[in-house]
Amino acid sequence: MIDLRSDTVTKPTPEMLHAMMNAEVGDDVYKEDPTVNELERRVAELFGTDEALFFPTGSMANQAAIKMHTQPGEQLICDKYAHVYNYEGGGVSFNSGVSCKLLDGDRGMITAAQVEEAINPPDFYHSPLTTLVCVENTTNKGGGACYEMSTFHEIKEVCEKHDLGYHLDGARLFNAIVAKNQDPKEYGTLFDTISICFSKGLGIPLGTVLTGKSELMKKAMRVRKVLGGGMRQVGFIAAAGIYALDHHIDRLAEDHKRAIELGNYLSQLSYVKKVEPVETNIVIFKVNDEQAVMNYCDKNDLIISNMGQGKLRLVTHLDYTQELHEQALQLFKNFS
Repeated sequence: MIDLRSDTVTKPTPEMLHAMMNAEVGDDVYKEDPTVNELERRVAELFGTDEALFFPTGSMANQAAIKMHTQPGEQLICDKYAHVYNYEGGGVSFNSGVSCKLLDGDRGMITAAQVEEAINPPDFYHSPLTTLVCVENTTNKGGGACYEMSTFHEIKEVCEKHDLGYHLDGARLFNAIVAKNQDPKEYGTLFDTISICFSKGLGIPLGTVLTGKSELMKKAMRVRKVLGGGMRQVGFIAAAGIYALDHHIDRLAEDHKRAIELGNYLSQLSYVKKVEPVETNIVIFKVNDEQAVMNYCDKNDLIISNMGQGKLRLVTHLDYTQELHEQALQLFKNFS
């Protein structure tokens, strides 16, 4: 079986399992788990931020950040493809009582000019008060697209001018850092809060770290508790995160290489109408007959995602080896 639905389907490597089983643990609700504390310290140091806190999921970390930045009745700005709007169960409204102003960006990426235009006049009490900008890097629905750092700086200037919070959904942030050869500390200087998911490209079973400025992060423990995210001896998972920081970042380039090869190969096939630009580990392509392709993939134990309207998605990852890659290329070639 070749599973290309998502990079969340990976299993821990034997070396990661060894690190997990030998972790020193304690009660993290009391902040007494030394391995969790070390992971949080490592992330804050890597990004040059004040504090960090471990969460069970990326959605919870994003929702906590939104709650820390906003008050009920306010509004955040994000792209129409944003994960916080499309894939977090309506949590923005349910958890924080906040609405979203959606922008029509490019593959999930928005510009400073779009942000400035979308801000509601603060003295016009008929409309929600704009208080937060959320961006995503890489973009999920945008096909793994990466922002340029210059765009982030330009949006930051708008946020500072209008006194807006600035949150980064970094679900696949390390993919962007590797693809663009970026310095994590530059992200730390730009954003008020950053969520960094470890269960995607870094291949651990679960977990996200939220990091940012101390004036916001001081609220994080309480909000995590409200959302039910307090865990006990979670150092067994944090140990996997530390192992991933040491061993699974540079290898993301392999995933990117295979994804680009898949994209190039698919673009040459007659039944593929269009392949979106491939920058990291996500390939989105459009076909003439999505059901026929899905049926063929099911029959041949190739699992991919159907996004609807003829769009299909592949995501390369830690468990997608070169051998499986060559098999997948052959399977796509054989479809008729």
